[in-house]
Amino acid sequence: MIRAVIFDVGETLVRDDRYWASWADWLDVPRHTLSALVGAVVAQGRDNADALRLLRPGIDVAAEYRAREAAGRGEHLDDSDLYEDVRPALAELQRLGVRVVVAGNQTARAGELLRALNLPADVVATSGEWGVAKPRPEFFQRAVEAGQADPGETLYVGDHPANDTLPAASAGLRTAHLRRGPWGHLWAQDPDVVAIADWQIDRLTELPTLVR
Repeated sequence: MIRAVIFDVGETLVRDDRYWASWADWLDVPRHTLSALVGAVVAQGRDNADALRLLRPGIDVAAEYRAREAAGRGEHLDDSDLYEDVRPALAELQRLGVRVVVAGNQTARAGELLRALNLPADVVATSGEWGVAKPRPEFFQRAVEAGQADPGETLYVGDHPANDTLPAASAGLRTAHLRRGPWGHLWAQDPDVVAIADWQIDRLTELPTLVR
């Protein structure tokens, strides 16, 4: 029985289009150039921020992030950034009595922006607020605590095998690999993902049927 469902954020609930486009604009490079570089580092299994480092060798990403915020060109999220299945899926899970948690590798600012969207969720938190990030086991311990259910009764939903599916399974959680975004599609047929994920889904609205 699934009593809590925990959701990744980027390319699970939220499109990353705006995020990378804003970085491209800040660095004054074509958006397609940065998008292609993100795809390249993803395919190599590298940190997606390496795309910024390829464009600007030696860049201090954290310092540039602060400069963007100071210039009024920092992170932004609104309903147009959400995938269309997010609100219906989360609301239906809550209606079924399942505890809904949003917890991903994002900044503290992103946590504020996500909470401002008033999602149908019991808890919204980010790695920046917790001080620990995926794929570290401590992140999933915090997520399980937020879900208020045993690991075996907790489902983690995400698109990224190395950050979501595999470490969540190692922490004892049930897992649903979402075929969405570059990570979700690129590794959808990876033998480890296929073997370890409890479910593979294409839309979040599949989840209420799975947890019933």
